[in-house]
Amino acid sequence: YAVPENQVLEEWAELLCLATQPGSALDQLHIFVLAHILRRPIVVYGVKYVKSFRGEDLGYARFEGVYLPLLWEPNFCCKSPIALGYTRGHFCALVPICPQSIHAPAAGAILEPGESQMVFLPLMSHDAKLLPVHFITQQEVGCEAVLLREWLDVCQSETGLLVAQQKLHKKPLPVAQMTEEWLNYYRTMAQMEGAPFSRPITSQGYSSDGDSEEE
Repeated sequence: YAVPENQVLEEWAELLCLATQPGSALDQLHIFVLAHILRRPIVVYGVKYVKSFRGEDLGYARFEGVYLPLLWEPNFCCKSPIALGYTRGHFCALVPICPQSIHAPAAGAILEPGESQMVFLPLMSHDAKLLPVHFITQQEVGCEAVLLREWLDVCQSETGLLVAQQKLHKKPLPVAQMTEEWLNYYRTMAQMEGAPFSRPITSQGYSSDGDSEEE
């Protein structure tokens, strides 16, 4: 089976037309473009069907899969992917649990020499099928696993699950400070609603000593 070239050109023209209309849905195209802007692969995990507010199936969601910045050269792009979730017409960023110290790593995380850590993102569905790779050519169909290994740091689990390695780096000092202040606000609220004689929460101090200007 091969898609006629004129059909592909017509569909591409429709997408370009939609892109000029504010508020119009761009299907998977906007994720593909975002992968090129960031020069990073994007892995989307999502529901299979779009449902109405009554729970009725309206059609296939078609967003789940891997979006590679195929119009760039692989050596010009980052191999650490971004993960997104899609459901009920909305996307959200999927981020791993950040460990408070190297002695308490996040679930699925391993430590590397230095400050960076690593988590693993599955490239296969729950039924052990490879996630679709979007916007590949007809010649590349059937070679998805090869493409994934070219654009991502891919390895296999003990059970044979294909996974992508996502690197985590040390948070910049301002981000760490803002996060701690935000968390302390809600810790204080929870404490006030709980036992009246509990001890006050002490905030974790952050210092820029030893940090470089880049951090």
